[in-house]
Amino acid sequence: MRIAFLINSFETEKDVYTTTRLALAAHKAGHDVLYLSVEDFVCEPDETLRVRVRRPGGTYKTIRTLWKGVHEDGEEERIPIEEIDALLLRNDPADDAGERPWAQSAGIVFGQMAARRGVIVLNDPEGLAKAVNKVYFQRFPPSVRPKTLVTRHADDVRRFIDDHGGDAIVKPFQGSGGEGVFVVRQGDHANLNQIIDAVCQNGYMVVQEFLEAAAGADTRMFLLNGEPLQRDGVYAALRRVGAEGDIRSNISAGGSTEQAAVGERELEIAELVRPQLVQDGMFMVGLDIAGGVLLEVNVFSPGGLGGIEETTGVDFAPDVIEAVARKVAARKQYRQHFSNRTLATL
Repeated sequence: MRIAFLINSFETEKDVYTTTRLALAAHKAGHDVLYLSVEDFVCEPDETLRVRVRRPGGTYKTIRTLWKGVHEDGEEERIPIEEIDALLLRNDPADDAGERPWAQSAGIVFGQMAARRGVIVLNDPEGLAKAVNKVYFQRFPPSVRPKTLVTRHADDVRRFIDDHGGDAIVKPFQGSGGEGVFVVRQGDHANLNQIIDAVCQNGYMVVQEFLEAAAGADTRMFLLNGEPLQRDGVYAALRRVGAEGDIRSNISAGGSTEQAAVGERELEIAELVRPQLVQDGMFMVGLDIAGGVLLEVNVFSPGGLGGIEETTGVDFAPDVIEAVARKVAARKQYRQHFSNRTLATL
């Protein structure tokens, strides 16, 4: 299988990312691994879609040496997109929102073009197009998510906060990694106007009820093909604990990890969100859960497999690559045409 990983850029990518772990698992399994960034698509005048790719130029055993092989020693070439069996969209549009707004939609747009040319694209780009902002979260059942307001008006925010006990979380309409997230507590609204102004600078804001049980810790649980990813009863999940005094549990915001306990409520939430995720072709998803409530659905480049391996002793990256290989094999065996969305969660 020739598998390609789309990233934001070679300059910002790191060897510790989940993407590198997936690439290493594919490399160890004998697959042909390619990397490309959102800058590397070329649509020719005859509508041929080509990509500039880098191929690691050796044999590698660790994520550190593999990434060095890609970033520093990678062999560059330009190939038609049809020569790729599977393209994993591992770029995060939110990371390009500030300095490179043109790059935000590149993965989705060119991913759609690749899918039309017979490449298996994961997650399905049509589904990802629906999920570019946090309104996608509203597609899931109210029974699993906190009460949420989306607005650009300060009076709406104040009314929502008053109606929900004076406490709330305020965050940007689009973003990841806990960036731009504020907590508003009862009796401490002096800075509310400044918070609203800061969050509204880049568009709409999302206001959610404050859940005490969710403050500073959550569980990241992976779903694959709409089902909880697990091996021999061990779930691909970890508990993320925020830095002292920080409500955010994101590792990128300074949080730490512990082994997670996946119980009946977590599995119930996974089952309740599964129909929407399958319908949208979401192959690999990270659910953030705390206090029995779903806080986030991460469909763009969800991370955490390294922390899960550290806390459980299980490397789930090979399981993900095996699932991709099965999709490639299925497409080759069947004469009938399966849509990319169907294959994504098959």
